Amino acid sequence: MEGLMQDWPLLVHTVLDHASTYHGDREIVSRTVEGPIHRYTYKDLNARSKQLASVVEKLGIKHGDVIGTMAWNGYRHMEVWYGLMGVGAIAHTLNPRLFAEQLDYIINHAEDKAFFLDLTFVPILEAIQDKLPTIETFVIMTDEDHMPDTSLRNATCYETLIADGDPEFAWPRLDENTACGMCYTSGTTGNPKGVVYSHRSNVLHALSSCAGDAVALKSTDAIMPVVPMFHANAWSFVYSSPMCGAKMVMPGPLMDGASIYELLETEKVTLTAAVPTIWLMLLQHLEETKAPLPHLERVVIGGSACPPAMIEAFEKNYGTDVIHAWGMTEMSPLGTLCTFKGGLDHLSEDELWEIKKKQGRPPYSVEMKITGDDGNELPRDGVAFGNLKVRGPAVARAYFKNEGGEILDEDGFFDTGDVSTLDEYGYMNITDRSKDVIKSGGEWISSIDLENLAVAHPDVAEAAVIGIAHPKWDERPLLICVLKEGTSPSKEDIIEFMTGKIAKWWMPDDVAFIDEIPHTATGKISKLTLRETFKDYELPTVQAAE
Repeated sequence: MEGLMQDWPLLVHTVLDHASTYHGDREIVSRTVEGPIHRYTYKDLNARSKQLASVVEKLGIKHGDVIGTMAWNGYRHMEVWYGLMGVGAIAHTLNPRLFAEQLDYIINHAEDKAFFLDLTFVPILEAIQDKLPTIETFVIMTDEDHMPDTSLRNATCYETLIADGDPEFAWPRLDENTACGMCYTSGTTGNPKGVVYSHRSNVLHALSSCAGDAVALKSTDAIMPVVPMFHANAWSFVYSSPMCGAKMVMPGPLMDGASIYELLETEKVTLTAAVPTIWLMLLQHLEETKAPLPHLERVVIGGSACPPAMIEAFEKNYGTDVIHAWGMTEMSPLGTLCTFKGGLDHLSEDELWEIKKKQGRPPYSVEMKITGDDGNELPRDGVAFGNLKVRGPAVARAYFKNEGGEILDEDGFFDTGDVSTLDEYGYMNITDRSKDVIKSGGEWISSIDLENLAVAHPDVAEAAVIGIAHPKWDERPLLICVLKEGTSPSKEDIIEFMTGKIAKWWMPDDVAFIDEIPHTATGKISKLTLRETFKDYELPTVQAAE
């Protein structure tokens, strides 16, 4: 017997319909590329998204077309997402921090038909447009007063395009499994690969992220997603914030500590989210200016492991709860969030702190396990660590055009490439990326644990650890540090600080000081670049071993 419930497809535009109907007067505040702060409501977002949807045929855009976007977090970018997705097109976000060769490859592989971009990125697209034969029209997301003199072919002003659109446009009824979004992986090994999201997967992912034990979003929140919309769906906030009716604050192009703080303070932001490098700048600004954070209740930190010292700074100095998170492009992206669950009352404060440092536990809709190299599942005891695998309705089952071939194991799990533990309470802790783990004498050393410990030193601003070839141990750790301005600790000072806090055989064989640690386009430490920089580095312990 079948259930007798209505067939109500999970479509992205229904999120916006709900926000417009039940939270229509809630604000969306955007720092614009043109300069001024822009304000409007969910009703306005809904009407303008429909205006765009009603005129995309003028650009030759039809159901199933892939449309590129390169824009900051702002109200027009949201309109483009909802407007395109609502008519069955696929919004393909491009990261402007990628190299030109990577952009060429990704745009051509996706076969983008049209391209929407902010003013900031006109020069980037002008420089490579001759290599992008599939793009017929470039839509510049500004008004006529700010339209640049550009060589982009068929350059179209966004505001002019939508001016004659219909704000009462009726969304077509699509199948919920229709593709609606595309984002390419960072391509640390081989070419970047396209992850294709469906309406259904995005709606389910947003629902799970809103849950009380996840991010716990509510209509009384003021939410500022600093994580870019071109970085794995802005961690779902473009869907989950309208879903719960929260005020949205979009930071636009300014990501420095002072600019972020200005919006946090003036817009009374209660929740924000970004990678650790952003919060490093904010905390430095707060330390320099002695400014308070009276409104910020919680901050989601993910993208790379959050140093415990950063968690402690937010919680002890500013009373802001840190939600340590983990995920990946292939997971839409949220996979775990570190909030305390019921049944932990018997744990001491120190034991709870150890849990707080972990990446967290999966919400409903994410299944998770760790396996050994033989594929057998390992115990959930918080000690055994192995290959982290996941499955769920918002987890990729294949890459676009089947790049990379079969990516699931025989049970339908996706191998994340991370090495982790799972404890008896369900909390997951990343110990390394499989390609970054240091294998010394047949044993594994976690570079993340060493980095977190080094950053706890009062003079260390940022740290990275890589494996250096060793004739006896195969690899040994090299600690690379960026020091805080005005400090000058020695190698011996750093090693002494770490002594007794980790196993002796985990201790770095050497410490190198550099002015700046390289980062990837998504804000993660670029171990690939560091390994290239230090490829000829000889550890002081090598001569002793020979």
